[in-house]
Amino acid sequence: MHFLKLILRNTLRHKLRTGLTVLGIVVAIIAFGLLRTVVDAWYAGAEGASATRLVTRNAISLAFPLPINYHERIRKIQGVTEITHASWFGGIYITEKNFFPQFAVDVRTYFDVYPEFLISPAEMKAFMSDRKGCVIGRKVADTYGFKIGDTVPLRGTVYPGAWNFTVRAIYDGAEARTDTSQLFFHWDYLNETLKKAKARRTDWVGVYVIGISDSDRAAEISIEVDKIFKNSLAETLTETEKAFQLGFVSMTEAIVIAIRIVSFVVIFIILAVMANTMAMTARERISEYATLKALGFGPRFLAGLIYGESLAIALAGAVIGILLTFPVADRFSKQVGTLFPVFGITAETIYMQAAAAIAVGAAAAVLPAFRAARVPIAEGLRSIG
Repeated sequence: MHFLKLILRNTLRHKLRTGLTVLGIVVAIIAFGLLRTVVDAWYAGAEGASATRLVTRNAISLAFPLPINYHERIRKIQGVTEITHASWFGGIYITEKNFFPQFAVDVRTYFDVYPEFLISPAEMKAFMSDRKGCVIGRKVADTYGFKIGDTVPLRGTVYPGAWNFTVRAIYDGAEARTDTSQLFFHWDYLNETLKKAKARRTDWVGVYVIGISDSDRAAEISIEVDKIFKNSLAETLTETEKAFQLGFVSMTEAIVIAIRIVSFVVIFIILAVMANTMAMTARERISEYATLKALGFGPRFLAGLIYGESLAIALAGAVIGILLTFPVADRFSKQVGTLFPVFGITAETIYMQAAAAIAVGAAAAVLPAFRAARVPIAEGLRSIG
């Protein structure tokens, strides 16, 4: 108990220095946690993918569509339980900054394949009966203030023109990691509009999403699907939903690596600050350490004092930093809107923040503790007065 009181007294001896060091640790812990959460958000789509869903796209590129008549041929494959399709719309809501994904989907089957999108029966009925209706996620509704019955005007990019959709349903996610930042509307409406305009891209879809009965047969069924359309005008590439999502992440892998590097650079910088603080503290207390040695206290006791003070400062900064990470992350999430569909602090991030703080506290005390333990009694006492 007396040992702990001594550590606390030493920690608070220079309140300004200790306060500034704690503040630095707080800022570093918040920055580290926020950067780690951004990385997690980048992989959220892959982490939320289902093991019993496959995605079939054009083997050349996602930019090339697939014929609508592939639907029935895929559905007949043994092991396929459900199939639907979706087409990227890519519309702009007011300005390019207001980004959220929009898809033209087969409304009769899409929400059966994605049961994690929760829609009330009344709203689903209203959506099904309105060709120009749309379903939006809760995050889209909250970010842009949409309500049931509102009109969502979009400026087409992939499909040029002015498009107006009426919000008929708002879906929630079955889990916290479910993406609620999307908009869905009737593929039939898109296809009919293109036919009226005599467009060449009618009766085509972006991807097929396939539900399978056994996740262990994912590779087998994928090969079977691609074999059917081998040497056709539109060959296919079928993969698990997780692999499909990771394909998007790999396109921006350099950004993810850069964020990870920056997160550890932040910790390294605060380590340098913390080490400097503890070195200054140790130099100022040389005479005290010599006196304690003269009274019979050993090197372990002196090292314990320095380690205790360093860890106390680090843990104080960690606790405050972790607590402040939540409101900061919430504010950040609101600022970026629907850029990150899922943005939340995980338990793993909190553990990493705490571990980083403890590591910084322990590492910063190594050299000062070593010097204090080795200080000669005569030399230390000579500095008194």
